[in-house]
Amino acid sequence: MGNYFENLDEKIKKYFSILSEEIPEFLEEYIETPVMQKQSKISVTCGTVYSKMYDEMWYSSLDHSVGVALIVWHFTKDKKQTLAALFHDIATPVFKHCIDYMNGDYEKQESTEELTTKMIADSKEIMALLKRDNIQLEEVDNYHLYPIADNDSPNLASDRLEYTFSNGFGVVKEYWSLDELAEIYHNIEIQKNEQGLPELGFKDIEIAEKFTFVMSELSCSYIDSKTKFSMQFLADMMRKMADKNLITIEDLYRFSEQEVIEKIENCEEQKLANCFKLWKNAAQIKESDVLPEEIYAVHIEKVKIRYINPLVRISENQYKRASEVSNKAKQNIEKALYFKTKKYAYLDFDF
Repeated sequence: MGNYFENLDEKIKKYFSILSEEIPEFLEEYIETPVMQKQSKISVTCGTVYSKMYDEMWYSSLDHSVGVALIVWHFTKDKKQTLAALFHDIATPVFKHCIDYMNGDYEKQESTEELTTKMIADSKEIMALLKRDNIQLEEVDNYHLYPIADNDSPNLASDRLEYTFSNGFGVVKEYWSLDELAEIYHNIEIQKNEQGLPELGFKDIEIAEKFTFVMSELSCSYIDSKTKFSMQFLADMMRKMADKNLITIEDLYRFSEQEVIEKIENCEEQKLANCFKLWKNAAQIKESDVLPEEIYAVHIEKVKIRYINPLVRISENQYKRASEVSNKAKQNIEKALYFKTKKYAYLDFDF
């Protein structure tokens, strides 16, 4: 194995060994390419890790992509699907989905994905490996082609499964141990959904209930007031920096998050630097249903709800959605669907 797997935090190493007992050799070479390594400097939690409002474990966009690839490999042993999974966030800029917020894409959060093909095609290292492996670019530049890698919400696919697992074992909050996570993972199999497509699903409803409980807790955290505020704040910070020619849109794809943060903290616009410092050191967010006057407040009406209603086996070759066969799972899912915050989130500064 190369540097990536050797240098991993021990907890993440153990987690990856649950996702796939085997690390395929070809995967390491693609991970070590410069364009993939850029993702190791981007936080999977969209920059929230840099504020004291959060107690998060560092987990990079690259770690997430590798995790998704390992899940796909575990279930399919298909090299093309595995690489499509690995590349699915290759075009992710600093602060991840905050840039979708910057682009006004609150609901789908897919505004940067159109660059995926270009990022792969522009990497001479990846293109050389694909040529060696006799794989065409169009076979790996769109993970939406492979239902086990990605599918429409609220179905369960490897991408949604990975960020629920990693966020639930400590990246966002520690809801389950690695042993509990392994129990859940090994209860998953490939099933057939309502459209006749392959989909990841659970063998036992009790395990699906455990999974949907943590899923719902995480789902609410993704759209709570402090997270909506933080993501919009970072999006607006990037826009203001760009408007003042202190950063370019290209820089968001070229620099690491730490390099961009240094640019903010050391910029000549003292007001921007001070506001960033206040957000960074804030212990909690403030909320109100009435618009606060003369301070920066965030109000987002419609935002992407990340929730999962997984399949569950009810008999041989028969599967139903968890919400149809379990009141507990249904309640968990409804909690995610109907979670509401106060209208405005704010901190005491004028941005």
